[in-house]
This record gives sequence, structure tokens and C-alpha cells, in this order.
Amino acid sequence: MSSSHLLKLNNGESIPAIGLGTWQSKPNEVARAVEVALKTGYRHIDCAWAYGNEKEVGEGLRASGVPRSEVFITSKLWGTYHRRVEECLDDTLAKLGTDYLDLYLIHWPVPMNPSGNHPVFPKRPDGTRDRDESWDIRDTWKGMEEVLKKGKVKSIGISNCSEMMVEKILTTANVIPAVNQLELHLYNPQHKLVTYLKSKGILPEAYSPLGSTNSPLLHDEVAAEIAKRHELKTSDVLLGYLLRKDIVVLTKSVNPARIEGNLIGALEAYNRLTTEDMAILDDVAANGKQKRFSMPPWGVDLGFENWG
Repeated sequence: MSSSHLLKLNNGESIPAIGLGTWQSKPNEVARAVEVALKTGYRHIDCAWAYGNEKEVGEGLRASGVPRSEVFITSKLWGTYHRRVEECLDDTLAKLGTDYLDLYLIHWPVPMNPSGNHPVFPKRPDGTRDRDESWDIRDTWKGMEEVLKKGKVKSIGISNCSEMMVEKILTTANVIPAVNQLELHLYNPQHKLVTYLKSKGILPEAYSPLGSTNSPLLHDEVAAEIAKRHELKTSDVLLGYLLRKDIVVLTKSVNPARIEGNLIGALEAYNRLTTEDMAILDDVAANGKQKRFSMPPWGVDLGFENWG
């Protein structure tokens, strides 16, 4: 497996298996992180309108000197734009400084009031999220299919969607989602959902593959023991574990050494982990360590197991 290792999408396009995530990267740090990542060998950058840093991501892309055609760029439609898919996409394209995306995702299957009291997180008087309950997620998907037809994006997909939500979208979809980006890691492997997605030809992508800040995953005894045996870091094992399952991993760092280390270490772990190692890692969550780190208070049942 090389740093340019690609996985096939259901429409024939290819996606680099390791990407740099830009969530929570500060505007004055993310441009440099993207530049470093691309110079190091990454060819996949994951961003989103809601992260508020796409302009700086674009600056990093240009500073790297890597041609746009060689970089796979993902962005995401935010909840307040479900009725205005193309408008959100056009804003993203302008900020990034490109005329197309390789992949466009519905960030969360939760339409929110486009005329609410906040552009990102509108709230009701009682403090709960101001959801757009009259809008159907299947109509959002129609909007995604329209921008695909126009050539503004090469592939479309979803994020944070359970089997229940995927099934709902598929009832009227003309295009099957190319990917589903999820919180996937050692403590939240979602084995059943991953198997379901693959049965539908939908590629799973893992955000937060190392967990959250100060994550307990990095100190997990099982992963640490396997890492020690293979002369790897625990973080390498956490990433390699997902790669071996043909799951795209989105690492996140603004530290140049860690950016490079994540890429090299993930590839080393991919090559060294054994079938026995994988079986042991598969059982970690079920043996009492199941945990999610991202559970926004949407106020609606998204259909996930182990939520809350």
C-alpha cells in the first residue's frame, strides 16, 4: 500500500484512502497544515462549509504547489442549506478557489431553519435546535443529484447517516450515495452499519479515527500491546485497523511532524497487522469500551445504535 493508495467508489471514481481532516483547525493554522500535508504526500483534503475555514484551506492548496487535478477535495452541505444545495456549494467553491469538488456530502441528515436566528446553529426559544421539520431529507438528496448533473461535483454522498436514514434516502434516490462519512474508530466500530453500507456499494469513511482531543483510544491497552509487538505507535494501529477494512481514514492535525507521522504510520500498520490482530481489535468495543465522542443535541432520533 502506497501513500497514493486508492479505493473505488460506486460510480467508478477513486478516492485516496488517507485524508487530512480540517475540523476544528483554526484559520491561521489550517492553511499551513494543508500545505504541509500535500507536500508530505497526502492527496485528499476533507473540509466543510460549517468549519468556517475553507478560504484558508484553499490558500493551503495553492501554497503547496500540487496541481488541483491531483488533489481529492471533499466538502459538506450544512443543515441550514438543505433547501439551497447549490447556493451552499457555490459558496464553498468560491472560498476554496476551485470550480468543482471531487465529493460533496450532506453533513448531517438534519435540515435546519434557513431563516433562523443563527446561520449555523439556529435555536428555538427553549434553546433546542431549530429544525426545519417541513423539509424531507429525500428532497435534499434531489438537490445533491442536481449539482452532480451540472458537473460541479464528481461524486455525492452522505455523512452521519444510520441504516434507517440511508434506507429512507434510497426510496427515491436516482443516484446511490458514494460514501457515508461516520464516527468510526476502535471504540465505535459500527460493524453492522459498515457491513450494510458495503452491501449497498457505499464506501464508509471514518472521521475522528483517533477519537477526540485527549482521546482514551491513544492509551488503549489492547491497541498499545499490538503496537508494541509490531514496533508501531498506538495511533498507527488505530489508523491501520480501519484501513485494513477498506475504510477511508481522515486524520486531523496541524502539527507538521504528526501530519507526516500519521501518513507513514498508518501505512506501516496496514502492512503489519495480522488477521489475528484484526479479530482482537474488532472485539474491543463489545468488551465494554463502546463510546461515541460526537453526539450533537439535534433533538431527533437519527437511528443509530449506541447513541447517548
